[in-house]
Amino acid sequence: MAHGGSGIGRVDGRVIFCPGVIPGEVALVDIIEDSKKSLWRGQAREILVPSPHRVDHIWPEASIHRPWENRAGGADYGHIELSHQRDIKTDILRDALRRFGKLEGDIVDQVTVAPVPGDDQRNGLGWRSRVTMHVTDTGALGPFAEKTHTVIPVSSVPLASDPITDSGLLSTSYEGATTVRAIDSSGSGIRLIIDTQSPHDITEMVGETAFTLSDHSFWQVHSKAPMVLRGAIQRAVQIDALHPDAHNLDLYSGVGLLGHALAELSDTRINLTAVESDDAINYVVENLESVANITPVSARVDRWLADQVRTQGAEDTKNWSHATVLLDPPRSGAKSDVIHALTTLGVGQIVYVACDPVALGRDTGLLQEAGYDMVFLEAWDLFPHTHHMESIATFRKR
Repeated sequence: MAHGGSGIGRVDGRVIFCPGVIPGEVALVDIIEDSKKSLWRGQAREILVPSPHRVDHIWPEASIHRPWENRAGGADYGHIELSHQRDIKTDILRDALRRFGKLEGDIVDQVTVAPVPGDDQRNGLGWRSRVTMHVTDTGALGPFAEKTHTVIPVSSVPLASDPITDSGLLSTSYEGATTVRAIDSSGSGIRLIIDTQSPHDITEMVGETAFTLSDHSFWQVHSKAPMVLRGAIQRAVQIDALHPDAHNLDLYSGVGLLGHALAELSDTRINLTAVESDDAINYVVENLESVANITPVSARVDRWLADQVRTQGAEDTKNWSHATVLLDPPRSGAKSDVIHALTTLGVGQIVYVACDPVALGRDTGLLQEAGYDMVFLEAWDLFPHTHHMESIATFRKR
């Protein structure tokens, strides 16, 4: 399997990327893109020799028995037995860290993509607290077909939480609209957002802690992900390197979920600068002021860090060397500008939350070259029945 949901097949020296398959299978495939000499893209029409790990797709509208152009997208591992999905994800994560990060040894060999507690009991269903659907000309809802903008009407959304499923979302006509988002917030209940509807504040609970955010703000999709990530962050941070008075950073902070987890580790209030270009930065002070001396910065992370490098003085060197940095970049990763700035500043500890294993691998390689070692690694299956996963890694300056 390639990262991204497609299997890799080879015919006459050509590589063919094809979703909906499992390694070891023989498939009859329609070639849908052949513009490159060595790489083609296909869609599985029929599985001739199935894998022992193949199951009926969790979503009937995405079944292999439907024409590929009429299969619902959004659950690209839904045809794979759940534990084998995690085996595949583990292999992809290890390969990315070895190939792009040049890592070897136990930290890579022993990592596994772990299930969220309770997911196996529900076969990985019912976890999505956020669902985005598109509207047909007749007002019905559905996802896009894989790699297209064709809306596939559906009668169920098996990954959606029970409150979303029970809300009547799919039995309502939305004729004239384009997009409908359903949010199941732990503190404010169900909310529907139709097209560019005005934002409203909602509450999300993480244990006993309440977070205020906009219903347009990013929040973890899996209903249990905030608790899982809070625990992972608190295991990942090496306490001997956590200095409350240093230039501690929460980069790509969102509304402050990870920053709050970091601040909880300190016996005294920590200094924490939260940097975020999204409107979510407007909620950081409210969410973190009880646990941290919080400085919110509305800026692009790369540009703000570049300013810190330009203005760094000799007296800042020790402070930066004591800093703990939370790094939760978008799917494309932190990339070289951000990594270079952090390593130039000489920050002592970086805790990296990654939703893309290849991006984590590439950034790991940059950090390795700059003198930082990975000293902690966990991975979680926060997105069952899809190819996505979440990894948490800690890097210490060598």
